[in-house]
Amino acid sequence: MSKLSLTRARAAIISAATALVVLTSGCATNPVTGESQLSLIGENEERQLGQENYTPTIQTQGGRFYLDPELTVYVQEVGNKMAQVSDRPDLPYEFAVLNSSVPNAWALPGGKIAINRGLLVKLEDEAQLASVLGHEIVHAAARHSVQRMQQGMLLSAGMAGLGLALGDNEWGGLIMGGAAVGSQLALAQYSQSHELESDRYGIEYMVEAGYDPQAAVELQELFLELSEGRSSSFLQGLFATHPPSQRRVDENRRMARELGTGGTRNRDRYQQMIAEAKRLQPAYDLHDEALKLAGEKKYQAALDKVNQALKQAPREAAFFATRARLYDAMNNPDKAEADFDKAVELYPEMFSYRLYRGLDRLDKGNLQGARTDLEASAQVVPTSIAYLRLGDIAARQGDRNKAAAYYNEVAKTDGELAEEAKRKLSNLR
Repeated sequence: MSKLSLTRARAAIISAATALVVLTSGCATNPVTGESQLSLIGENEERQLGQENYTPTIQTQGGRFYLDPELTVYVQEVGNKMAQVSDRPDLPYEFAVLNSSVPNAWALPGGKIAINRGLLVKLEDEAQLASVLGHEIVHAAARHSVQRMQQGMLLSAGMAGLGLALGDNEWGGLIMGGAAVGSQLALAQYSQSHELESDRYGIEYMVEAGYDPQAAVELQELFLELSEGRSSSFLQGLFATHPPSQRRVDENRRMARELGTGGTRNRDRYQQMIAEAKRLQPAYDLHDEALKLAGEKKYQAALDKVNQALKQAPREAAFFATRARLYDAMNNPDKAEADFDKAVELYPEMFSYRLYRGLDRLDKGNLQGARTDLEASAQVVPTSIAYLRLGDIAARQGDRNKAAAYYNEVAKTDGELAEEAKRKLSNLR
């Protein structure tokens, strides 16, 4: 329980100290703009926040796109090239490619940046990729995520996103604890001033790195077009956090014109590096359809889609995990067990696969196996369902104190699982 307890302890400390910090802290100079701004969170804490929340946020946003490691190396190369010309080249930058069809990109404090497979397949060349990464680098370098967190601290006494439940969809899971911090920082909407600031300095970084700034204009034009009812997935992803506007298109065009045209585009290289992701995209489209059908309880139709997807991408752990859950829903426990094992084998670090397998093992009465998987899952991303079932296991094994500790953590959240935990706490007493 130490990881979750530490998260809550830090939240309590922040809450108690907020008023004192506001009274005693001074202003700091923004490392990008040079402007004076309130600083409640120091640079060491900024880096720690990013480091602690990077892996949990990656996993709650789809996990790493491990089927094409060369693509990740390429994105890291372009990202590092942009980071080197930024106003904070000393940050410990990291760049991950996430296995999600939702077009999105985000930055956590300290230079922890991610871009989704679903956005990469929409871009045309390396200069457009540099524009996306440069924009996120500015968010990190200018401490925009930290500033959003500071605003949350001031408005809600330090409880902005700390230990809050994010959702309880049957096919998603209930996230709580430390993961909520990173998810809020990554997915909360930036202010218009922060977006324009990131556009402006991102274009300057592009030019300094040798890229054509016109790519930034094209990118904003693409985003605006796609946001106008032509792609709902963009509205749910990139534009929920980075809303486009004609003003942004015009401002990007003006800045690019001032800085001049010309520079690297590297279209051929980009298309070569993105070819595998594009080849696999139809398989992910089938999987996305399967998840929608599963949510409608059309399990056989969903199973047909997943089987088609697996023919095109036979090493994708997400497909095995989804098929296992479908088999489970269709009362085929042996096939479900085999697919859960395969998903964990292909991507053992992914919290959700260990979570699903742990729940399946618990249903089959394998308490030790279930406990191992659920504990491994919760170590990466604390979830209410994992803590609740770990409480059940402890209760069945006669450890009332441990069971009560697990139930108590879940009872602090909201929803059906919290109510179940409260009932079980009452029964223990």
